[in-house]
Amino acid sequence: MKYGIIGAGAMGYRYGVMLQENAGVEVDFIDTWEPNVEKVRELGGVSVARDHENRRVVPINIYYPEEYQGHPDVWIVFKKQMQLEEELARDAKAGLFHDDQYVFSAMNGMGHFEKIAQYFAPEKIICGTAMIATRLDGPADVDFMGKKGAEVMHLAMYASKNIPEDAEEFVTDLKRAYLGPIVVEDYLGMCMSKVVFNAVVNTLCTMFEVQMGQFIEYEGVPQMARQLFNEAYDACERAGIYLIETRQEEIDSVTTTSHALKYHYPSMYQDFSKGRPTEVDYINGYIAKIGREHDYVCRTHEFVTQQVHLAELMRKYH
Repeated sequence: MKYGIIGAGAMGYRYGVMLQENAGVEVDFIDTWEPNVEKVRELGGVSVARDHENRRVVPINIYYPEEYQGHPDVWIVFKKQMQLEEELARDAKAGLFHDDQYVFSAMNGMGHFEKIAQYFAPEKIICGTAMIATRLDGPADVDFMGKKGAEVMHLAMYASKNIPEDAEEFVTDLKRAYLGPIVVEDYLGMCMSKVVFNAVVNTLCTMFEVQMGQFIEYEGVPQMARQLFNEAYDACERAGIYLIETRQEEIDSVTTTSHALKYHYPSMYQDFSKGRPTEVDYINGYIAKIGREHDYVCRTHEFVTQQVHLAELMRKYH
């Protein structure tokens, strides 16, 4: 299969480079951030490190949407939630999307699959989540966090329980790329499991501006996680959404993942530290929205969402 990456950012580079180098497949990158595209063209590729070490330039093909003439079998979409609608509209106007193509996304938060479904048939949408930490430190400058082989991701079809036969090669390529794919049947429970994890680790690390390893030093983290997880699970259960991990498994994963990725600043902090809007409305805010829609108030998630927005506003004083 041939792949097209929409959004040459931290995770777009991670998936594209690992597919290209490990699975030996053809990958093209589509991006609209001009400094990024031009830096890649200047370097002849993207500068890649793993855990701050062994930096090298990996040659890649990168295009603005309007220049691209290729026809990938699968589009892989990694944009920020706030940018996705505009990105998809621009790509569609440039004629990038075709009826025979699949589209996959493992973006943070919720709401992106509904936007993607405006351009692709539901049976062509593959949903994903990724426990894969990556930093974009500048244009064409990416750092893969975590040891090789530690990557884990889940995927499920948007409109059915099983991967179609003509999309099975995609799963095979993800395995060959060492991205650790696990296929499940329920995309909604899969996605919400990642959202509630991010609602603890991403949000709290951002609020206190710390790496995950620093965050987990506090002995009260499991208790804080339990409070946020319990609210999220209660809201989801009222909405008929059943997560793929138990409450205790989610709590345990905060500890194990934070130790494994101890030097990682979550993506929400990366946005916050650069003065960009965060995705908190698509994470903690989304959980609170589900609760309100089903007569349950997620008081902690609502409070935390407001706190992050307050911190965003207060940056002008620092």
